[in-house]
This record gives sequence, C-alpha cells and structure tokens, in this order.
Amino acid sequence: MAGTYYEEFEVGETIAHGKRRTVSERDNQVFCDMTMNQQPLHLDAEFAADTQFGERLVNGIYTMALATGLSIPDTTDGTIVANLSYDDVEHPNPVFHGDTIRAESTVLDKRETSDGERGIVTMRVDAYKLADDREGPEDDTLVCTFERTVLSQKRANAE
Repeated sequence: MAGTYYEEFEVGETIAHGKRRTVSERDNQVFCDMTMNQQPLHLDAEFAADTQFGERLVNGIYTMALATGLSIPDTTDGTIVANLSYDDVEHPNPVFHGDTIRAESTVLDKRETSDGERGIVTMRVDAYKLADDREGPEDDTLVCTFERTVLSQKRANAE
C-alpha cells in the first residue's frame, strides 16, 4: 500500500491504521539487546516482580517504534523525504508481553516548504493496547502518544 502525498493529508483527519501487533517477550528482549538497554525492569523477571507493575514492562522506545511502524503504510510509505522530529512523547500506561498494539494518526498541521516543492506534515500518533474483552476501540488503553513531523513529497513532484 502506498503512503500519502502531502496534498492528500487533511488537517484534523484521523487515520485508524489497520495493522496490529502482539508484542512478544522475544520482541522486547531483542530490542533491548540491539539498543544496549539493559534496564532490569524490561529484562529481569525477579526484579520486575518486586515493582509496582509486578512483571516486566515492554521497552517504551520499542512501543514508540512499533506505533511508528504501524502508521507507515497509511502515511509515509514511499512518499516520505525524511523524518524531521519526534516530539512530546508520553507513555501514560505500561505495555506487557502479550499485549496487542494498534495505532492511529491525527494530522495536526501541514505547510509547504519555502520552495513549494515538498510539504511538512505533523501528526500525533496514538498507540493503544487492545482491551481484553474487545467491546470496541473506545475500550482500548492509550500506551504511547507522540508527535511525528515528516518532510513529504508532493504528488506533482513525485517521480
């Protein structure tokens, strides 16, 4: 699926991304290993058992990266020039092994570059863990939210 060109983004629109991912223990372990994050809250079951959470937490940066990845097919797949920034990152609730994550993006702002050949788009990406009883998306729990600003191709300038 192709991403969205600058002209196609509408300020205020919310895009519910169709892909989801259930986070495994291996996902968390590999991500921590790759990023050299050896925080025992993510990796040590005995340590984590004595915390307020009672079990290991999924690395928050992994959660943010996963939310970004879930959003890419509908937003920037093949239409991005560059990621410019990630801002205002929050992790209001924990993610545990076995949680299934979904994401949605809301377009906050867009403007053309000074040369008019590309556009800058800012989106808020919200990641949710699915509710256990799956009544509906309104029952899901927000686990990560952040703003992502991208430099986007314009359709007229795409090759």
